[in-house]
Amino acid sequence: MNKLLIFFTAILCINLSAQSRGKDYSNILKSKSIYEINAFLRDAHPDDPRRSVLKPRVMEMMKEYIKDAKPGDTKVKQMQDWLAMLKRRPSTKISFDEMNAIIKQKQIAKYQKELQVGQAAVVYTPSNPKNVYVAAAAVTTTTVAAIPDAEASEFNMLMAENPSEHKNKTVKILNSLFDNDPNAKECIVMIENKSDCNIIVRIEGVGTTKYRLPVPSHGDNSIVVEKGDYLFTSIVCGAQYASQKTIQKPLMVALGSSAKK
Repeated sequence: MNKLLIFFTAILCINLSAQSRGKDYSNILKSKSIYEINAFLRDAHPDDPRRSVLKPRVMEMMKEYIKDAKPGDTKVKQMQDWLAMLKRRPSTKISFDEMNAIIKQKQIAKYQKELQVGQAAVVYTPSNPKNVYVAAAAVTTTTVAAIPDAEASEFNMLMAENPSEHKNKTVKILNSLFDNDPNAKECIVMIENKSDCNIIVRIEGVGTTKYRLPVPSHGDNSIVVEKGDYLFTSIVCGAQYASQKTIQKPLMVALGSSAKK
């Protein structure tokens, strides 16, 4: 009797916890959705008895999806990654520290490649048509007015590093990525640009400490800065962005969102 009471109390607490996050998993055992079950495994209490049923079920669903997927299906890689994680852990939930480690490794691989080829792995073309933004007030039912980005020439200038400057910057970024010393005076800042426009992120600190970082549309860029308090500003497709940040450890900031569906 006591065991049954504990069991139902645990189920009630789990359901209340899930509902407090705005998610209702009361009918999760009937779900046919990989994404819904995967979300449940990430959110549910480690002792939730439904895990023993749903984890093997969703793994089989993922295997079936991969087997029946058409060539070029971009979801296959995600399913494969999830399967690999579920084989060694309770869910696909990734901690903040794990996510930072993944980002760090991707950045290391990117800049190591750039050093190997001797120049930027991705060459920016100044004539890129994405270097414009659309003013919301200029949109009508028949026409869309494209206004030249006022920062275009500055962006092009910042992107046009000579090989020596680029190599020095890349070495500095790699050193920062490999450096785990909490007493270091500098650390790395990575900006991800999810918008359809090229942007310049201005990072202003105390006194004359200022940095400018050009970030291509749907790309990212990194910079090593002195630790301290900074004001981050940018114009993202015509919209003003400003945020005060204290930098004492590596930081990643994502700006904008694509208009593409």
